[in-house]
Amino acid sequence: MKKLKILILNYEYPPLGGGAASATKNILKQFAKREDLEIDLVTSSTEKYREEQFSENIHIYFLDIKKKGPLHLQGRKDLLRYSWKAFFKAKKLNRQKDYDVIHAFFGIPCGFLAMLIDDDYIVSLRGSDVPFYSKKYYFLDKYIFQHLSKLIWKKAKFVVANSQGLKDLAHKTIPDQEIGVIYNGIDWVEKLDKEREEKFVVVSTSRLIERKGLDYLVKAFGEFAKDKEDVELRMYGGGDQRELLEKIIGDYGIEDKVILFGEQPQEVLLRDTVGTSVFVLPSKNEGMSNCLLESMARGLAIIATDVGGTRELMDERNGFIVDKENVEQIREALEKLYKDRSLVEKMGSASRERVRDFGWDKIANQYIELYEKVDD
Repeated sequence: MKKLKILILNYEYPPLGGGAASATKNILKQFAKREDLEIDLVTSSTEKYREEQFSENIHIYFLDIKKKGPLHLQGRKDLLRYSWKAFFKAKKLNRQKDYDVIHAFFGIPCGFLAMLIDDDYIVSLRGSDVPFYSKKYYFLDKYIFQHLSKLIWKKAKFVVANSQGLKDLAHKTIPDQEIGVIYNGIDWVEKLDKEREEKFVVVSTSRLIERKGLDYLVKAFGEFAKDKEDVELRMYGGGDQRELLEKIIGDYGIEDKVILFGEQPQEVLLRDTVGTSVFVLPSKNEGMSNCLLESMARGLAIIATDVGGTRELMDERNGFIVDKENVEQIREALEKLYKDRSLVEKMGSASRERVRDFGWDKIANQYIELYEKVDD
């Protein structure tokens, strides 16, 4: 039996990074079940260089990028160190193993590295690597990254985005570029093992960073919760916005109604969100949110901003779509759900039904189909 030899490039992998890191790990879990695949991943280490045998057919190379600062955020120095080291490591591995396909998570820098190493590569667009996704990179996008992206995407065998919204944004850079969509996935549980809590529990599992807009959630919850005893906001995640959020919590006097759990393993998030009431994603920008998908799979009603792939997963049946940076709309949505607990149940059920076919096994198979097409 011929084995497909795949090299994956992603500068983030748990505990580093966010959605793309989690997606990569979950896809590898599925690839580990396949005897017809041989996979190498070149990623970043939190400390020194090391290697890990993920499974019999998957090997991970963790490059020392001299990581400093928060694990959820990769700064420019981190990306430059990864790019330099990953290029030489991947090039050496490709000479030794002659991979059938290179799979780059993020067009920049990983897609650029893949383009320099081999012609047979595919690119997964994740969000921040698409020009004009983030305002803070506007001038870099305008004068450098949009031109570089055109080159990388045109030479790739396949380009896929993780949502239709991200695909539409990418088409503003190259309108005629063929771009597919492969969503993020979920750990599907057929039967949830906890009943809904009597207390009205609001949940956030986003990283505590500016882009996630969590200050708007805390302000909205502060307005909503001031005259209620049976409500609670549980926030999971680490990041540089924690001090700001703690100040807002103090300003509203809701310290007894908000719990900041910090960074938690994925299994804890999946376990502890079951039985809560509503998940809120107040992001200013998203591709396809892993935490949104997982919260839907756990049977939660949703309140989310109208960004990225939100409308591909949501409508009035399973939640409320609100404008970004709008405290009042979040507060109003919380009030409606609080006053009508049957609506929480209806929306939670609709959420689960919506994502039933988003299991990681199906997502991994879609990538394997692309690998096979490249190898034909």
